[in-house]
Amino acid sequence: MLPQFSSRAFLAPMAGVSDPALRLICKEMGAGLVVTELTSIHAIIAKGKQLQAQNQDISEFIEYSYKERPLAVQLFGSDLESLEKAAKIVGPYFDIIDYNMGCPAPHITQQMAGGALLQNLSLTRKILETLVKSTDKPVTLKMRAGVDDNLVFKDIAGIAERAGVQMITLHARTVKQGYSGESDWSLIKELKQAVDIPVVGNGDITTPELAKKMIDETGCDYIMIGRGAMGNPFLFEQINDYLKTGTYKKYSQKNRTEMFCKYLDYAAQYKIKFANIRQQAMRFTKGLRQGAKFRSGIMLAKTIDELKSIMLQIS
Repeated sequence: MLPQFSSRAFLAPMAGVSDPALRLICKEMGAGLVVTELTSIHAIIAKGKQLQAQNQDISEFIEYSYKERPLAVQLFGSDLESLEKAAKIVGPYFDIIDYNMGCPAPHITQQMAGGALLQNLSLTRKILETLVKSTDKPVTLKMRAGVDDNLVFKDIAGIAERAGVQMITLHARTVKQGYSGESDWSLIKELKQAVDIPVVGNGDITTPELAKKMIDETGCDYIMIGRGAMGNPFLFEQINDYLKTGTYKKYSQKNRTEMFCKYLDYAAQYKIKFANIRQQAMRFTKGLRQGAKFRSGIMLAKTIDELKSIMLQIS
């Protein structure tokens, strides 16, 4: 069974973005579910053998905090034997295993993984059946509408539901679109009407008003926020409040910089690359007064202390 979610707003898995420090902040701000960055099943197997030999667990490779729970791990890769092995390795540590069929990045799709799988219904069925049988944890699916204008999302959803997948997230764009153009929320409504399992709507939610609009227009059970949460973890609290009361708190520039400093404190507990932390700083300054000026300094920063010093100058 799916775990209980504290809210209807989830944080999307984003490579180089949804690190354990950001996930924890978003969880504290009201995200009902957070998901790890997508991880290769082959990397999990290789690292799993190494960690086992060193008497360590998977948290040395996929870092997380128990404070993030419920927490989903997102996998990609299409080799069935490797998928089964990887699921057995990560299963004991996470509350949900999410499978990625939406990533448009060429280095993923070239492996017949991510969004590329949308063009192979037979392999998709085998993958999802294998994954469900390999774990006692609930399996969920994140997908796009199709590779191109051939929209196969309802076919994929039917396969997933029959295989035992317990929840589907639809990013209402095609793989070919990448992140351009507008997501077509009407497809989320079609999916909700086509399946009996919970549906998560994803695409272009950047404000509390848009979150409510998606729920009202599509009937989706939950919403997933990706780029809208970059540098703005406050969005989860705002959405939750808006859905309950019709109002929400506005946050100042100082609030944003203080939150980034909190992110830095959490990041110090994990093996997050400095380049990624610096990119997080860039995102936290987006939309702020004189943000471009501060981003110039951020790009030159070499240490965490330098980043913090620059951010504390923003008021």
